Amino acid sequence: MSSLRLVMGDQLSESVSSLRDYQPGDTVLICELWQETTYVRHHKKKLVFMLSAMRHFSQELKQHGMKVKYFTLPDALTCFSEAIRTVLSDASYQKVIVTHPGEWRVLQELLDLKNQLNIPLEIRKDDRFLCSRKEFVHWAEGRKQLRMEHFYREMRKRFNILMEDGKPAGGQWNFDKDNRKHLPDDLIPPLPERFEPDKTTRQVIDTVNQLFPEHFGDTDNFCYAVNHKDALRALDDFINNRLRLFGDYQDAMRQGSPWLFHSIISLYLNIGLLTPMQVIPRVEKAFNEFRIPINAAEGFIRQVLGWREFVHGIYWLHMPDYPKWNTLHSRRPVPGFYWSADTKMNCIAESVRNTHDNAYAHHIQRLMVLGNFALLAGLAPDKVNQWYMEVYADAIEWVELPNVHGMALFADNGIFASKPYAAGGSYINRMSDYCRHCYFNVRLKSGMQACPFNYLYWDFLDRNKTYLGNNPRLALPYKNLARMSDRQKELFREDARVFFRSLDKEQYSQPALIDENQ
Repeated sequence: MSSLRLVMGDQLSESVSSLRDYQPGDTVLICELWQETTYVRHHKKKLVFMLSAMRHFSQELKQHGMKVKYFTLPDALTCFSEAIRTVLSDASYQKVIVTHPGEWRVLQELLDLKNQLNIPLEIRKDDRFLCSRKEFVHWAEGRKQLRMEHFYREMRKRFNILMEDGKPAGGQWNFDKDNRKHLPDDLIPPLPERFEPDKTTRQVIDTVNQLFPEHFGDTDNFCYAVNHKDALRALDDFINNRLRLFGDYQDAMRQGSPWLFHSIISLYLNIGLLTPMQVIPRVEKAFNEFRIPINAAEGFIRQVLGWREFVHGIYWLHMPDYPKWNTLHSRRPVPGFYWSADTKMNCIAESVRNTHDNAYAHHIQRLMVLGNFALLAGLAPDKVNQWYMEVYADAIEWVELPNVHGMALFADNGIFASKPYAAGGSYINRMSDYCRHCYFNVRLKSGMQACPFNYLYWDFLDRNKTYLGNNPRLALPYKNLARMSDRQKELFREDARVFFRSLDKEQYSQPALIDENQ
């Protein structure tokens, strides 16, 4: 008897566990579904990327002799359960096989279906991750605090990555302090390789424009890889042309330059076009061949071997309660300029424009501009999480939720981060040229012309001092706050009140388009 093998849109690897023992007579099911395309209003480029990658993967499986059943939009299929039932009604199978999904809600749907079907539904481990869910639970057991750095070091030892005679290459585990340089004005990063849409991708673009006209962003100038071969080309392009300086400038930002020295491969990793062990050895090889420095190799490998695996573990360890936590009791709606970029705060406007144009912004724009503002302004975590899920091409809940809910918003009671990543305008000024182009003056701490990040930072500490005042990593800023005169404190409090009155007039909404002439 044959098996029905479901492959989801973020599982596009031929090595995925659901395909590993494929036999002639089996059927691979891949389906474009209304629920998956609309449970949040995904950026149009995100939809193009995922749907085109799914169609290309289906074509590759067929070329390798596999039988594939593929449902395309706008077929009236809602969810995975309906797709599976539809196929089972037309043919007999011994069992249904699926790799463990990346989102809790999909797992619950499959578990419910498993109890209803009259044939077995087998959910296999997603072994594209280097640390399994069970292994992470074992690592976390008994620890008072879960810190990525400790986890990362153990992963380095376990897989013998950047190790020399049992010790870390370069004599230390972490070169993060060497990865915070300001980008010189005369240093122009090479642009990443572009991948022009083929016939299949152009058809997807037409479908997305027709079916999802109100979704954020546009499909213009789509340039991402949509198959494994091109994803490898994108990785090699990064290693050969940008990785050497990635370490120095990974935290830098520049007006009008969304890519800088970043890899832009998280979207390929997160849907399976690349796997961690297709990425990490290539980077380590470049280091061993003296083509890149240790701070670049370590800084990048830390993101894949450490951060990505850690985030995945945190998500599954704490679901389904994790997104319900709101430690700082933040309630304010997401303001409209997160969609329109219509704000005088240039750093936010620039980050939103990058997001609108590319379904991408690099990690410092996401964390220290957009996430930092959401933290300081007390934006509601559930709405902020929804925004991040909608607008970024690499956003799948297991990776989005801990990064935003835990790291950016500190909404999880410090499970993910030991302190809030809060900062005033001086950080943004140090790491970018955004402040040169801004209406506000980053050097002013109060008043109508002052950078809002400055007084919002002190207001954030002031209003949350009951909860955060004893955090040892915030001891210095709270000492500085205590030294302020009553007059200084009242000035930033009043500036914050005026700012919030204006902000509260903003609505959580999606303007149809950003003004392209901005």
